[in-house]
Amino acid sequence: MDWTKLMSHKRLGGALDDADDARTPDLRDMDRILFSSAFRRLQDKTQVFPLPLSDYVRTRLTHSIEASCVGRSLGAIVGKEVVSRHKLSSLLTPTNFGITVGVACLAHDIGNPPFGHSGEDAIQHWFKTSDVAKALLSRMTSHEKSDLLNFEGNAQGFRILSRLQNADARGGLQLTCSTLGAFTKYPREAAIPYDKGLSAGASMKKHGFFQREVDLFQEVADTLGLLKRTECPKSWARHPLAFLVEAADDICYRIIDFEDGFRLGHVTYSDAEDRLLAIIGGEAKATRLSRIHQPQDKVAYLRSKAINRLTRESAEVFLENEAAILAGSYDEPLVSKIEHSAELEEIKKLSKERVYSVQEVVEVEAAGFEVICGLLEYFVSAATDFAENGKDASAMSRKYLQLLPERYRKSEQDPYKRILRITDYISGMTDSFAVSLYRKFTGISIPGT
Repeated sequence: MDWTKLMSHKRLGGALDDADDARTPDLRDMDRILFSSAFRRLQDKTQVFPLPLSDYVRTRLTHSIEASCVGRSLGAIVGKEVVSRHKLSSLLTPTNFGITVGVACLAHDIGNPPFGHSGEDAIQHWFKTSDVAKALLSRMTSHEKSDLLNFEGNAQGFRILSRLQNADARGGLQLTCSTLGAFTKYPREAAIPYDKGLSAGASMKKHGFFQREVDLFQEVADTLGLLKRTECPKSWARHPLAFLVEAADDICYRIIDFEDGFRLGHVTYSDAEDRLLAIIGGEAKATRLSRIHQPQDKVAYLRSKAINRLTRESAEVFLENEAAILAGSYDEPLVSKIEHSAELEEIKKLSKERVYSVQEVVEVEAAGFEVICGLLEYFVSAATDFAENGKDASAMSRKYLQLLPERYRKSEQDPYKRILRITDYISGMTDSFAVSLYRKFTGISIPGT
């Protein structure tokens, strides 16, 4: 792959962006994402801990902003060396790389449903167990079934960016292809089974787009010159910068979720200090750390130093493997190859034991299954009744459909498109709105009482 094509400013569904130097194409991408309603709703979506529990812990919004900062640094460090190696200074700057990675990181969770990752599990569970879902899936192609049975927030994210936001324009937000390429960590369709053979790489673990958006991703891939995987139809090698987006996310969620666990009392100061110093090096303890008095401030300092160390190590791994990445033959997470990968894995292990498994987290995940599966059952049943029976649909179905915003209410005979529209609505909900709507459906909460 060629960097001059990989950094293309051609917009999906649009022409080459001729923005002036004061507002570059990647900065315009940033503005379009930041001002989108889908990004704004991340402020009320769980990262790990339920939102009312503390005014300190991160939401999906703050996580995305923090990952964007790390990604921007990663991109700039890598970009400086890439520009020098390939003599690209007349075409690209390190800032171009930094902003592109930062913008892609900003959007990396934009497709996640409410209630954290358990929201994805809940949607998959409903499609696998509901009799309503089974009847509809039987009328779809195998590829369409795979999209829904393996519902994926990354694919929903690409759908939001390329179709749902600014829905009247082809290409949705019409972001640059370089941003969309860096955003897509899993550039393949859902129908490819993940195994230990040809599809065993990191970029093949999940899917990055639905069948509905295959043509849009094809346009992105063709523009950027992404390498086609000959052994798997509708799959490509990653855009190189997607490895940096993945690394920024990995670094942030492992270190920052760990810090949140400490702030809420699930991780002791001793454990936090030991694990973070193992990454930074003992010299920190003898210098500035000894002059900081509050434990929270000590951990915040150690967290910042650890993120800086991991960022530079990830950049080094990328640059060491740049040729293989461009050739499409490297397909492993960068953080799995860094100097302190074992220490980072220890933090992940401790977080699983003491952070992700605490009662309040499990309660939110369990509630997410009930709420999301319930809303899918109500809305899909009603939409199917109306699509099949029209004016003869039941009064209950008509009432449920009146609760759907108009843009999701269109009667659609194709069951795949119909269900996608419902999942667009439910997966886009905030935690609070999903709970509130479910309480109203079930009669737990009645307006005006």
